[in-house]
Amino acid sequence: MSDTRRRVKVYTLNEDRQWDDRGTGHVSSTYVEELKGMSLLVRAESDGSLLLESKINPNTAYQKQQDTLIVWSEAENYDLALSFQEKAGCDEIWEKICQVQGKDPSVEVTQDLIDESEEERFEEMPETSHLIDLPTCELNKLEEIADLVTSVLSSPIRREKLALALENEGYIKKLLQLFQACENLENTEGLHHLYEIIRGILFLNKATLFEVMFSDECIMDVVGCLEYDPALAQPKRHREFLTKTAKFKEVIPITDSELRQKIHQTYRVQYIQDIILPTPSVFEENFLSTLTSFIFFNKVEIVSMLQEDEKFLSEVFAQLTDEATDDDKRRELVNFFKEFCAFSQTLQPQNRDAFFKTLAKLGILPALEIVMGMDDLQVRSAATDIFSYLVEFSPSMVREFVMQEAQQSDDDILLINVVIEQMICDTDPELGGAVQLMGLLRTLIDPENMLATTNKTEKSEFLNFFYNHCIFFLKHYRYSWSFICTPSHSHSHSTPSSSISQGILLSFVDNYQTAQLLALILELLTFCVEHHTYHIKNYIMNKDLLRRVLVLMNSKHTFLALCALRFMRRIIGLKDEFYNRYITKGNLFEPVINALLDNGTRYNLLNSAVIELFEFIRVEDIKSLTAHIVENFYKALESIEYVQTFKGLKTKYEQEKDRQNQKLNSVPSILRSNRFRRDAKALEEDEEMWFNEDEEEEGKAVVAPVEKSKPEDDFPDNYEKFMETKKAKESEDKENLPKRTSPGGFKFTFSHSASAANGTNSKSVVAQTPPATSNGSSSKTTNLPTSVTATKVDHILYDSIYMNSNPQKQSRLVVAKSWVVWGVVGE
Repeated sequence: MSDTRRRVKVYTLNEDRQWDDRGTGHVSSTYVEELKGMSLLVRAESDGSLLLESKINPNTAYQKQQDTLIVWSEAENYDLALSFQEKAGCDEIWEKICQVQGKDPSVEVTQDLIDESEEERFEEMPETSHLIDLPTCELNKLEEIADLVTSVLSSPIRREKLALALENEGYIKKLLQLFQACENLENTEGLHHLYEIIRGILFLNKATLFEVMFSDECIMDVVGCLEYDPALAQPKRHREFLTKTAKFKEVIPITDSELRQKIHQTYRVQYIQDIILPTPSVFEENFLSTLTSFIFFNKVEIVSMLQEDEKFLSEVFAQLTDEATDDDKRRELVNFFKEFCAFSQTLQPQNRDAFFKTLAKLGILPALEIVMGMDDLQVRSAATDIFSYLVEFSPSMVREFVMQEAQQSDDDILLINVVIEQMICDTDPELGGAVQLMGLLRTLIDPENMLATTNKTEKSEFLNFFYNHCIFFLKHYRYSWSFICTPSHSHSHSTPSSSISQGILLSFVDNYQTAQLLALILELLTFCVEHHTYHIKNYIMNKDLLRRVLVLMNSKHTFLALCALRFMRRIIGLKDEFYNRYITKGNLFEPVINALLDNGTRYNLLNSAVIELFEFIRVEDIKSLTAHIVENFYKALESIEYVQTFKGLKTKYEQEKDRQNQKLNSVPSILRSNRFRRDAKALEEDEEMWFNEDEEEEGKAVVAPVEKSKPEDDFPDNYEKFMETKKAKESEDKENLPKRTSPGGFKFTFSHSASAANGTNSKSVVAQTPPATSNGSSSKTTNLPTSVTATKVDHILYDSIYMNSNPQKQSRLVVAKSWVVWGVVGE
């Protein structure tokens, strides 16, 4: 298997008539029992898997091209090719094929597949007629030759016979000599016939003929023949373009003459295929498949030869990064690398992998940092194309380089931040470059293509880096994005300064290009919400990002308002209670509902998108958002009756209230009365009874009863001070309770305390203090409307005083504390 003679690349021809690489392996010809015949087997050199298993069919036409290629068709639209590393290996397999088919190995093609009608048509031909007799190559025979060439194109057998006759007699060179004579004599009729002849020979689709026609000696005369299309009033000037207009630029002198010749040949043949030859019809589309293959394999050879010349590539990189290099030279170097990377797409995966690793080793990424920051638009565009090839090939390679670079460079010169700057500062009115760069950024930050190994996780490392060093970098380039990203308390609430800032923003984004740019940024952020749950959540909440994004709901550009709405929709779609609390505390539905109401009765995309947002909340039964919407906005929305969404939300809200009431009614009566009783004296008696019952019911107590060892008078004086402080706090908390503004309605005010700012739940709860003593004394008990956090603090203070003063009652306190905490949590 290590024999390089048998080393091959397997190709298949796709629907676009392009060759797809299927892998590299070693070929052998073996008898396969399942196929009942000699077959070609190719096993992958990487893992030994079977890349190809093809029976050598006696009726299949095999073609040998360019000494190292064997091409054949296994079905009507399934073409295969084996590209050998060495000519000796190709000759060896070709002999095996010819042996199976009973053919002479000296032929370039074994046979043609023909249909029955064609067989009948040529049954009358004499068996001795092996080749077509060509007319003598003279000026007065050009019309006859043209008719002959045109007539054989419909027959595979006659095409093959004509190709053999042309090759054996050196006929093409004789025709090109006639072309020179016709041009000198200005023989227009003869030139028109030569056009038909040369075009017909190209459509014979034979690699051996192409090698003659595209040689340095003949190719310009072939192009000259194709200038004289009879359908044109005046001949084209293709030779003038190729020799004078199109200049071959050597960014670094190429010393290999074979490489130079291959580059020239490939460019000219590509020009013939793309520019000179007319677009083939449906019946002619297969006539030039070999021409496509000829160009393809030429490109593979060019890339391989350049890649092997390390001295050449090193010199190119040295000049590209040299500050002394002038702009014109650098532009040529970048364009060279762009074309070089485009050619590399023809390589098989293993070779392409080695190619890009070679570029990375030589320093392609640091070089791109330099050229992407240049003022020359053409250079930046070419650099962006090169960067896209690298990202498409290996996002991990780019991410690794950027993270290593961050340890040595400032944030503003990091490659990824240079990319962000180019995206933000794109001067194209259609933002073509910005769209391309945004797509590359999405690829780089997509967790789906990030690797996870035993020692490290690329996802966590790179996302930490991106959110610490890159995402906030966007704000430096546009006021609009700065407004969105920069935390500012003046924006958080309806203040005169926030109104002014929002007004400036909206007037700024009235510019269509700026609005498009913001739409791109919002698309990127929306992608982050979907794929970066932890990092983007911290960023959104720390920067209050959603509030600033929703300012764009007032934009005159509907597409931008929809982008802002889509951002919020993705957040709500996660059904994350952290996000839900952030939205309700910030009252962030208000700009969305205002946009819906301002839209009026217009039935458009904005209307549908807003309705879908609320319908999602209803269908998914997101209780916290449903309650917030109904309690704060239902009066404004109840008039919308063309959909049942808002009535459905109200129904869900009422059903949830009923369920809560049913749960409340199922609570044991003693707890329910303790929880909601407003008579302090009765509450005292119930609590005292509860403690006494706990002591008296021996065997049923949670802990063993303890004898009282201290009279009530021994209880510390500081308890009364504690209760006085507690009463003062209760009176303050009562002022913050919801105030009834109308029958059945409440007006809720959100405190801006530290707990609220930190996102803790500041909902008011009615709890009851446990009794201070258990000996029947009448201590005052009050209702404590306080937050959960405050209740926990009260428990800690109360426990400390009570247990220190009366250690024998610690066990009762455990039961009492459990009851109180249950009451708070149950709320």
